[in-house]
Amino acid sequence: MTNITLFSQIISKLDRSSFSKLVKAKGTDKHQKGFNSWTHLVSMLFCQFAKSQSVRDISNGLRSATGNLNHLGIQKAPSKSTISYQNKHRDWTLYRDYYYVLLKSFGQHPHLKRVKFKIKSKIFLLDSTTISLCLSLFDWAKYKTHKGAVKMHTLLDYDGNLPHYVNISDGKTADNKGAYDIPLISRSVIVADRFYNDFSLLNVWDSNQVFFVIRHKENIQFKSIKEKELPENRHHHVLKDEIIELTGAKSKTKYPKKLRRIAVWDDKNNQEIELITNQMSWTANTISQLYKARWDIEIFFRDIKQQLHIKSFIGTSENAVMIQIWTALITILILKALKANAKYNWYLSNLVAFIRLNLFVKVDLQKWIDSPFNEQPPPKQNYTQGVLF
Repeated sequence: MTNITLFSQIISKLDRSSFSKLVKAKGTDKHQKGFNSWTHLVSMLFCQFAKSQSVRDISNGLRSATGNLNHLGIQKAPSKSTISYQNKHRDWTLYRDYYYVLLKSFGQHPHLKRVKFKIKSKIFLLDSTTISLCLSLFDWAKYKTHKGAVKMHTLLDYDGNLPHYVNISDGKTADNKGAYDIPLISRSVIVADRFYNDFSLLNVWDSNQVFFVIRHKENIQFKSIKEKELPENRHHHVLKDEIIELTGAKSKTKYPKKLRRIAVWDDKNNQEIELITNQMSWTANTISQLYKARWDIEIFFRDIKQQLHIKSFIGTSENAVMIQIWTALITILILKALKANAKYNWYLSNLVAFIRLNLFVKVDLQKWIDSPFNEQPPPKQNYTQGVLF
């Protein structure tokens, strides 16, 4: 039996030295008045793991762990006013940069590697999700006349389903406009839906030796240059495989090179899906399977909205919202690392729920995630003969 709570053991897995370097570089502990950046991080991670609905819940929850706070690296539970103030004023980019630091270590776990595709290119899935906000409270989050929102433009690494890059904008930013700043890795492949069918954007990717697989819009104008032969006895869902050239005046100016167009039949939704790519050598089936894998990013968005605390916010300022989103991403990174290290085949939803119920239980973390349902042997009874007289 361990003397350290489950939450303390989870926090101990974080690289505190790297965090301290970021704090020093950004100067986020100046005028901190007893509530330093590390305490702030632990408080917001507690908010995510416990799904706290307010700053009062965070303060009271940490206060209930009296005697165990030193294992978390904090001196005392913060007050709700202190949390609110620092959420509004502490630089949110600290937590964004720390996420990328942790991604380099946690995201390299061998169990997160997936071998479905035989191609050597790194696979990225690109999409965005909208997080609705009340415009009267979040007046900076412009979206519609009576609605506010922020949009998470996410480049998801297919290995491990973890964000390689996230750009958070207001709700009015179009998907393709939010994708111009994503980091590009030569010889990688980006898979996206039709909202990224922006030929200027695709030309930028192609110029940087990045492959793309995009569902094209119905109204694109093109002419067929060459039709490729389809396999006879397999991959019957592939309907067409051809080399095309754009003919629309604007689109041809934006993307003057040749493209490959593949049409496939989707049995599940009973529809034809038309894809374009600048990859000329992979099989049509590989291209179609890459696009099918795009569904993983929808699952990721569903998980962070259902399992973590980003659909409602404990602060109304832009800074507070950013801190809460980035600490949610740090939380999902920790959860994926725990899941990858466990011998037990956890569903993410079950892992989140079990941790939430046992945050301050003193049990060995690794043994618990390996064998969560092992029954403990009953304690031995010590029988002694009583004396009557």
